[in-house]
Amino acid sequence: MATYDSSATDKSNQDNTINQNNNSNQDHDHTNQDAFADMMHVFLQWQKQWQDSIQQAQHLFTQNMSEQHLKPEHIQQAFTGFTSPKPSQDNNQTLKQNPFLFNPFAILMNTHASDNQQKSADIRSQNPNPQSQRNEPFYFNPFDIWFNNPITQSMTDTALRINNQMLRMSGQNSPTSTSVTFDLLQGWQHFAEMMQHNPGVMVDEQTNLWKNQWQLWQNTLLKMSGQQPDAVVTPEKGDKRFNDAEWDNNPWFDYLKQHYLLTSQAMMQTIDELEGVDDKTRQRLSFFTRQWINAVAPTNFLFTNPEVLRLTIETQGQNLIDGLKQLAVDLENSADTLNIRMTDQSAFRVGDNIATAKGQVVYQNYLFELIQYAPSTEKVYQKPLVLVPPWINKFYIMDLREKNSFIRWAVAQGHTVFVLSWANPTPHYKDIGMIHYMHDGLLTALDEVERITGESQANVVGYCIGGMLTSLTLGWLAKQGQSNRVASATLWASIIDFSDPGDIGVFVDEKIVNAINQQNDQLGVFDGRMMGVSFSLLRENSLYWNYFVQNYLKGERPVPFDLLYWNSDCTNVTASLHQFLLGEFYLGNKLQAKGELLFDGVQIDLREVKTPVFSVATLQDHIAKWKSCYPATQVFGGQTKFVLGESGHIAGIMNAPGGKYGYYRTQQNMNTDTSSYPVDADQWYETAEFVQDSWWHEWQGWLATTPDNASFMSKDKLVPARQVGQDHQGQTITTYGNAPGTYVLVTAEQALKSNRRPVNAYSSDT
Repeated sequence: MATYDSSATDKSNQDNTINQNNNSNQDHDHTNQDAFADMMHVFLQWQKQWQDSIQQAQHLFTQNMSEQHLKPEHIQQAFTGFTSPKPSQDNNQTLKQNPFLFNPFAILMNTHASDNQQKSADIRSQNPNPQSQRNEPFYFNPFDIWFNNPITQSMTDTALRINNQMLRMSGQNSPTSTSVTFDLLQGWQHFAEMMQHNPGVMVDEQTNLWKNQWQLWQNTLLKMSGQQPDAVVTPEKGDKRFNDAEWDNNPWFDYLKQHYLLTSQAMMQTIDELEGVDDKTRQRLSFFTRQWINAVAPTNFLFTNPEVLRLTIETQGQNLIDGLKQLAVDLENSADTLNIRMTDQSAFRVGDNIATAKGQVVYQNYLFELIQYAPSTEKVYQKPLVLVPPWINKFYIMDLREKNSFIRWAVAQGHTVFVLSWANPTPHYKDIGMIHYMHDGLLTALDEVERITGESQANVVGYCIGGMLTSLTLGWLAKQGQSNRVASATLWASIIDFSDPGDIGVFVDEKIVNAINQQNDQLGVFDGRMMGVSFSLLRENSLYWNYFVQNYLKGERPVPFDLLYWNSDCTNVTASLHQFLLGEFYLGNKLQAKGELLFDGVQIDLREVKTPVFSVATLQDHIAKWKSCYPATQVFGGQTKFVLGESGHIAGIMNAPGGKYGYYRTQQNMNTDTSSYPVDADQWYETAEFVQDSWWHEWQGWLATTPDNASFMSKDKLVPARQVGQDHQGQTITTYGNAPGTYVLVTAEQALKSNRRPVNAYSSDT
């Protein structure tokens, strides 16, 4: 009888089970091996296509960067052939069953690409059978995630626009920038040599800095423990960069702020206190050191500005996206330096909501349009008023808004007002110089005003550089025996003595001027956009970096501000005119000199000018310092009146009655040809009285007392108002459209691209 061996049976069953399991495991291993091999096949093909695409991209990038015209489609073209290779049909089932074999980009594609989501929805609606909706592997170009996403497409386009403009600007190799840099390096070399001879200054400054830094570190530790120690250093009055509460409340940001301020002060004090450095070099070093200090301020960077960090978190980075877009636009509208928009330029239209005083263009040539404004009174003064604006900005600063329009106010006082609206020079104006601005500009305007009004004399007002032209013309007329063409001259913020032109002087020495002339000779003009940036950098924190943070880091759109709109509406300056201004005035300081300026064949000496002169400057003007304007009281040979307004170059001059600024004056004797003003400006200031009123009233009263105006500005000597479009005999004259004319509408960039040429320009040979 057979015996049942249970252990043997169990063992046999176990062996069979093991064999079955082994076979199953072998099959599973084979399946995994095939899947892995297939995955490696996919990966290797991706790798090869990636390498090919990178090489293609490098070729396209190199080609298009050399052309300075890189576009998003160049990147797309580089990766056109990059697709996911499809595995063999035999292994499709493996990919379906194995949860670890999938296209990882599909998750991103299905999450972020709305068009793919819509496609999936369409498929489901067309095929309601769930069984047929199998999880087929999703093969695609992974770079479609980037290019088909509207947000990333926009950011790619923005980044490439920025890149192209940076390449353009860096490739211009401006002679002026090179000369300024070389000049600055020479200044630093001289500074370093003086430091070697005066090591005590550096030791003292470093010792003070270390002492203050140690105190700051201790205070920071105390603040972290909950105490409130006094600050080691605080921002200067008016410095609004650190207004956010986190700069004081957060120990880290408070430390960063004070560390920056202490280091900045130490650097500036070292330059100020070092002996053996000439004033010109010290001024240049101080200016450019200040520029660097303010450029690297912690407020100008994302991770060191608490306000920007907070905003970035709140908006999930949308502020940075908006800021980059605005940066791209500004770069495209810049010359060789970033020109930051300070206002919403779309909010203003010249002639519609600014520069709206009624009038007509009554004359035009290649250089200017002459605008006559309609009267608002029944009677007017017999002598007309001619306004000569600067040619580096547009004239409508005199007619910005109704409430502060000097043109409207002067018309309301009874003046027949004319204004020169300068053409925005094109490169073809290269050889149009100061002699043309006098003959074809101011003198021609006086001729036309006489033709229209019948008056051989006019009261002339010159603003800034327009005042320099007025002074030069007075000197020339005096030599010609024609001084009686101008009844009186008024100079607004117009420099007479250029020995101290302010911060703008750091850009003026022989080497830099030669470089500027070289650059202007190449372009034909000095780009007005560069001029605008240069003046903004004279007040870099309020007129440059403030808007850098606001526009690019915060992503805010500039708010409408008419004054800043005008400030950014610059004009080009012809090469010849710019060379004369820099060489004869700023570098040579010949305007106030006696007979040193040879102009149009005569030696100019303002002491021969007997025309009454009213000069007004402003206390805080950084473009035309008031002490550089004050010498008008000394150099003109006739009666002179000087007043000093509050505020700056624009707000202090355009201070209409009812405004918040007053002025300083002294009661000088106007009945003699000898000025009673002291030579020293500070001495005059000490004796001046303050008047809380607009200086416009002072000027109007002065105008009525000048010899050539006194008998014509009395109430019984007024004449009927002159109608625009008619001459003094009532005959119709040719007009060229309504104010503000057409020349004022041309931007600096448009002029650079224009083919407009000067026609019938003055020639000394004719």
